[in-house]
Amino acid sequence: MAEETKEEVTTAAPEAAAEASPSGEGLSQALSSGVDAQAGNAAGTEAKRTSRRAEKVGVVASDKMEKTCVVRVDRLIKHPKYRRYVRRTSKFMAHNEQGATVGDKVRIVETRPLSAHKRWRVVEIIQKAEK
Repeated sequence: MAEETKEEVTTAAPEAAAEASPSGEGLSQALSSGVDAQAGNAAGTEAKRTSRRAEKVGVVASDKMEKTCVVRVDRLIKHPKYRRYVRRTSKFMAHNEQGATVGDKVRIVETRPLSAHKRWRVVEIIQKAEK
């Protein structure tokens, strides 16, 4: 079987046969020329490593701190016994350099710990509060 492959290589391309070593390294390189040398990348293109950070949309409940606001995020869950949707509220402290004020609808994204309680950052103000 190995002899047949060597014969096909030598008859198909004499230049490749001259470069091929007895261990068959040239043959393996010729067959996998479209594959990147990095492990785990069979497609041949380097995939951009992007981790999707958690995003939430909520309403600013408090902005009395400097560069920090409290964002209230509501979600609906189905009650296990009564099968009705119940509103649950979570409050997150977020780093606020956008200047969001109370009542603004904002998008927050997960980030590294910024303080003892802050793990979120305000990315954009979706809708300003009506005055």
